Amino acid sequence: MLTVIHHPLTRVHLTRLRDRATDAEAFARHLRLLARLLAFPALQGLTVNPVEVETPLGRAEGAELAVAPVLVPILRAGLGLVDGFRDVCPEARVWHLGLYRDHATLSPVPYYTAPGRLDAGTPAILLDPMLATGGSLTYAIGYLKQAGVRQLAAVSVIAAPEGVAAVERAHPDVPLYTCAVDRGLDERGYILPGLGDAGDRQFGTW
Repeated sequence: MLTVIHHPLTRVHLTRLRDRATDAEAFARHLRLLARLLAFPALQGLTVNPVEVETPLGRAEGAELAVAPVLVPILRAGLGLVDGFRDVCPEARVWHLGLYRDHATLSPVPYYTAPGRLDAGTPAILLDPMLATGGSLTYAIGYLKQAGVRQLAAVSVIAAPEGVAAVERAHPDVPLYTCAVDRGLDERGYILPGLGDAGDRQFGTW
C-alpha cells in the first residue's frame, strides 16, 4: 500500500537532499524538515481520547493521544528522520534497529536490536530514508510483527520500484509512505538517481 506524498515543500527539500553540493549540516536539516511533512500522513491513523481544557474564556473540548506511537529508525540513516517526527509528535518513543547490507548478497544483517517493551496495541513507524532493494525494510517489518506489533507503517524519502515491490509482496498489509519513486537500482543496489548514501551524507562520512 504505497502512498507518494506530492507537495511543493517535499519537492523543494528533496531537491536539496539530492544535490551533491549540499553539505552534511544542510542535508541533516532538510531531512528533518522533510520528516515533519512525512509525519502527518504517516501518523494519520493515531487514535485520540476526548478531553476538556480551560481556556482563558471558558472550557473547550479537545483531544489527547490514546497511545503514543513508537518510532523505529533503521540505523544509522533512519536517525535523520526521528527528530522531525518528534517535532510534531513529542510523545513518541524511540526504539532502534541496527541493520547493515551485505554488499556481496545485498541481504540485511542485523547487528543491534533493542526495541524495548513491545505491545500489540502500540502503533510503530519504521523510518529508513532509502527504500532500495527492500531487504532491510522487509526484515524490519517481519521482526516487529514477530515481536507482537500489529499496527505498522513505514516511511522513506526515496524508493526504488524493486524495493516497493519486494515489501508489498512480503507485507501487503503495511502502508508505505515516500516522497518519490525513482527509476531503479544500479548493479550495487543503489537507487538511481537517488541521493547517495543517506547515512554518509547526513553524518559527513562520504
